[in-house]
Amino acid sequence: MPSNDARNLLQCAVPTAAAGAVVVAVSGVVAGGKGAIGAGIGTVLAILFMGIGLYVLQWTAKTLPQLFQAMGLMLYVAQLLLLLIFVALFKDTSLFNAKTFALGLVIATVVWMAAQARAHMKAKIFYIDPDSEKSEKPEKTGSSS
Repeated sequence: MPSNDARNLLQCAVPTAAAGAVVVAVSGVVAGGKGAIGAGIGTVLAILFMGIGLYVLQWTAKTLPQLFQAMGLMLYVAQLLLLLIFVALFKDTSLFNAKTFALGLVIATVVWMAAQARAHMKAKIFYIDPDSEKSEKPEKTGSSS
């Protein structure tokens, strides 16, 4: 993974994990151990889904740039649908508190998306290729008078 991609992933994952830790702590106090477990599973699931999605999107940008926008839209819709399926599957579970699971999932997803938007705004992305300007200059072949 190139350093820019790793930096982008790090700028998204760290704030999400920090927000997830806060949600786990609050859920643990409010709903007990099962609440903390539910919030933790929701946070980890959101980080996992969003991290895989970011990796796939960066891979698409490098290998198939013409599909980047369509892939981004399809990827986010698929992620949200998968997260909705997980919430629906675990709504009646007794392994953990389902409400804190959903809360951890939603908060981690929102924080990830906000951090990703911020990382993109702060990134120094060239919109022109500085090397192509040097190679495409026509050479002077005639007299300069």
